[in-house]
Amino acid sequence: MPAALVVELSEQQRLELQRVARYGTHWRERQRAETLLLLGRGLSTVEVAQRQELNKRTVMTTRRGWLDHGMASLVDLPRSGAPRRLDDAQVQRLLQWARSEPLSAVQLLARHIEAGGEPVHLDTLKHALKAAGFVWKRTRHSLAKKETPTPSSRAVWIWPG
Repeated sequence: MPAALVVELSEQQRLELQRVARYGTHWRERQRAETLLLLGRGLSTVEVAQRQELNKRTVMTTRRGWLDHGMASLVDLPRSGAPRRLDDAQVQRLLQWARSEPLSAVQLLARHIEAGGEPVHLDTLKHALKAAGFVWKRTRHSLAKKETPTPSSRAVWIWPG
């Protein structure tokens, strides 16, 4: 294999790549670390691609990223997309309301709009609260459990704690 294509790893780099390959937070990080470990063992691009069932170009891109950026090449770069509908201040305000009293998502959305917030989809509001650790549960009633069920028409936010 030409010297330009060889990935030479120090013992410290090898250990770090092994740690990422085993315990990395994202599957892409783990896959890239495994690719680099295989290249570091002297396998060719084609052999690594076949072993990992990847395209040859993917292996080449991973190697080029390693040579250019080192460990920073393992994580994905930010992707483009639509801007957030709720900014940090609005999310914090929603969290404060949700913690202070049990409100349904519809009630939280109404309060958000009353406070001058931009109208957003109900799912957008739920996703923001779920990302902050809130769990959305609907109240359910069963006649088999209680003789006299207590009817409740509103959903409740339950948070960890």
